[in-house]
Amino acid sequence: MHEIKHDGIRLQIHARGKRVGLYTMTGVDWTARYPWIVEDVARLNLRHAIIDAEGCCDGDKGIADFERLMARVYDASAYAYAFDLLALDGEDMRSKPLADRKASLGKLLRKAKPGVRYSEHLTGDARAIFEHACKLGLEGIVSKRLNSPYRSGKVKHWLKTKNPKAAAVLRIQEGG
Repeated sequence: MHEIKHDGIRLQIHARGKRVGLYTMTGVDWTARYPWIVEDVARLNLRHAIIDAEGCCDGDKGIADFERLMARVYDASAYAYAFDLLALDGEDMRSKPLADRKASLGKLLRKAKPGVRYSEHLTGDARAIFEHACKLGLEGIVSKRLNSPYRSGKVKHWLKTKNPKAAAVLRIQEGG
């Protein structure tokens, strides 16, 4: 399956009832930084969930814009694309196949407000999906195996294909 790779920052969302925490990959607490995400996750009133997501902020073209996300002026408009479910109601979901985790996440977020959005996925021809992502000016795609368990860090069953003209790629080339 293939998901859009959004130009944002990876966040882990921890939710217990109305209490919500947002953490970066290095463990920095960004809960206070992105109130819209926190507010809309809190509205779900989840018993317990840990969600893997990408924090994003739309630019003028309506697609994720990393520069805008990092500009503190736009913190209140940052939202999250949720793409994986690591724990639910005390159950560690990481050993389950991705297809099962995505199905559970979809059910969990079906009534969510726009501060937290389910990251849809596509199956089919990766090349065609990637070409469409590039035409739209998106960062690229992430291809994943539906039967794979969750693993932290870089893994072989997640393949990122980046649009060479995307702002994220250009930032890396320029040393930013």
